[in-house]
Amino acid sequence: MKILVIHGPNLQLLGSRPPSIYGTAKLAAIDRLLAKTAVLRRAALTIVQSNHEGEIVERIGAAKGRYDGLLINPAAYTHTSVAIRDAIEAAGIPAVEVHLSNIYAREAFRHQSLIAPVCRGQVSGFGPESYRLGLEALLATLAGSPRGERAKRERAAR
Repeated sequence: MKILVIHGPNLQLLGSRPPSIYGTAKLAAIDRLLAKTAVLRRAALTIVQSNHEGEIVERIGAAKGRYDGLLINPAAYTHTSVAIRDAIEAAGIPAVEVHLSNIYAREAFRHQSLIAPVCRGQVSGFGPESYRLGLEALLATLAGSPRGERAKRERAAR
C-alpha cells in the first residue's frame, strides 16, 4: 500500500508549540513513528509538510492513481478549508484525518471539521499516537478494499 501523509500548517514547529496542547514530540519523531509502523505493515509512505493551502490541495489532487490512501493532519485548515475538503472528495481515495490534540475539547471554533465528512474516520487527542492509530485504521480499511486484496496477492506471489 502506498500512503500519502500530509502535515498541515505550523506542524514543523512541534516541540516549541504549547506542550500542554501539542505535547513535546517533534515532527521528525512522528515521522519516525509512522515509518516504523509502515515497515511493520509493509506500506510505503510519502510524507510532506506544508503551511500553504494551495500546495496541500495540489498534493491531494495528484494523489489519485499514485496513492492508495491519505493520512492528513490539516491542522488549522481543518476548520476553514473548503478547498482541501473538496480536493479529498475529488481524489476519491480513502482518507483519515488526525490531530494531536482533542479538537472537541478546545475552543468552540475548533469543534467543526470541514474535512471529517469526506474522510473514512478521524483520530484526535492522543498526541503522536493519533497518527499511528490513524495509519493503522487506514491500512486496515485498505486491506479490505479490492486494491488491498490485489496487493496482498502480489506480495504472496513474491
